[in-house]
Amino acid sequence: MPVVADLVLRNGTIWRGRGAGRCTALAVRGERVLATGDEEAIAALVGPGTRVIDLAGRLAVPGLNDAHLHLLPLGLAMLAVDVRPEVVPTLDALLGRIAAAAADRPPGSWIVARGYDHFALDVRRHPTADELERAAPGRPCVLVRACGHIWVASRSALAAAGLDDTAESPPGGLVEKRDGRLTGLLAEHARAPVERVMPAPSDAELVDAIERAGRHCLERGVTSVMDAAVGIRAGMREIEAYREARRAGRLPVRTHLCLLGEAQGIVEECWRAGLVTGAGDAMLGIGPVKIFTDGSAGGRTAAMSEPYLGEPGGTGILCLPDDELRALVASYHARGYRLAPHAIGDRAIDRVLDAYEGALEGRPAHARRHRIEHCGFVRDDQLSRMRALGIEPSPQPVFVRDFGDLYRAVLGEARAARAYPLRTWLERGFHPAVGTDAPVCAVDPLPNLHAMLTRRTRSGTVLGPEQRVEVEDALYCYTEAGARLEGSEAVKGRLLPDMLADIAVFDRDLLAVEPDALLEARCDLAIRGGAVVFERRE
Repeated sequence: MPVVADLVLRNGTIWRGRGAGRCTALAVRGERVLATGDEEAIAALVGPGTRVIDLAGRLAVPGLNDAHLHLLPLGLAMLAVDVRPEVVPTLDALLGRIAAAAADRPPGSWIVARGYDHFALDVRRHPTADELERAAPGRPCVLVRACGHIWVASRSALAAAGLDDTAESPPGGLVEKRDGRLTGLLAEHARAPVERVMPAPSDAELVDAIERAGRHCLERGVTSVMDAAVGIRAGMREIEAYREARRAGRLPVRTHLCLLGEAQGIVEECWRAGLVTGAGDAMLGIGPVKIFTDGSAGGRTAAMSEPYLGEPGGTGILCLPDDELRALVASYHARGYRLAPHAIGDRAIDRVLDAYEGALEGRPAHARRHRIEHCGFVRDDQLSRMRALGIEPSPQPVFVRDFGDLYRAVLGEARAARAYPLRTWLERGFHPAVGTDAPVCAVDPLPNLHAMLTRRTRSGTVLGPEQRVEVEDALYCYTEAGARLEGSEAVKGRLLPDMLADIAVFDRDLLAVEPDALLEARCDLAIRGGAVVFERRE
């Protein structure tokens, strides 16, 4: 009996992967690609039950892989008060949205607002505890900066957390004061007292968040993700939420779970349960361990070797002592975990590489593909160390677009231009797997691709033009490179026979249009494992 396809895509451009060429038609059987080729060859695989989709000139690519976002937190954040710069450009508008939320919600309930950027506000500063208190009197209110590393808490929220003007900055954190009084700004580990008293989401709300965020991803052509700090909001209940979402058919995207490490994390419980890197399957698997070593450049908490502009001696925050970081990396490595430390500033990257060198001495494991999340401001000498150790970067080029103007303001033009050096990584033989860090930035891959091709900030400034890449390299970083970092490049990331039929169809040929046209494109169709899981309807 002749082989017949379950699904055929025809009459379009199909990008099979970097170096694999293009074709006009593709056949799927079950969960995998059956064949690719020209119209005539694929037409021979069409039977009475085959669904045939006419691409009508559109572009099909491997399903995109967001290698670093926060899926469950994204789903929760989608219910928060939206205070992104494009929504509230002024402080008065921001406070107005918080006041409206307070008027609309039951007395005593917490108000969480997310996405502000102090640099983009008209006042060019962070809001204060007193301003939040006036907007929502008597309501605990938390305002989360876009990066997630800085919060501003209202007076009521500070009181609920037991924080008064005698509070001091903890190790690896900042409690900001002016004239001896709390401003409400809490950075890095200083957020913990407020986080502990905030209402925890229920089990049902966790599953809802996973499904909500996953569908949001599919609508943008993203079929695989890594949730980059599982356990950060609800501990091991997040693992159970993912399992329940999978059991109930409510996990929309293939998900790689990056476990939160350190004392506040879940690695020890996962280890006892046998949840080590590689456990699971192509739909839901255990990935690396996350360790926070510094903060964000825009928030001036990324650990730099040179001071921030206008801040003599201000070089950011190291979240962990060196000996503790080394011990954690050595312990997780010895137990078989892949590692994914968060390190944005070059001073933090130095500490991470030191820890990797210590852990890998006597236990080399290049095939493990340890990584550095963000790796934003990396020096040339550090690139050489990374290559020697087999360490890969996992960057967010969209940060150049969304925060590049702020980088110029806090670091200066020359240092800002070195941010996220994608072309250098590729030329040096790295496999940078890109992501959005959503909800820090929008999960939409098109602004990320645009940033890779143009290096243009929101103001239109081109930041480090020598780091621009071609569109096929950008797509490689969004597909196969992400699969490679999780050890899945044999089954996904390219559209070749026997590979998973994860496909994104865009309404125009992204390979041929001018970069600015990327921002006007949209995903029309998402296929995961041969099944159509999203189809845009007008």
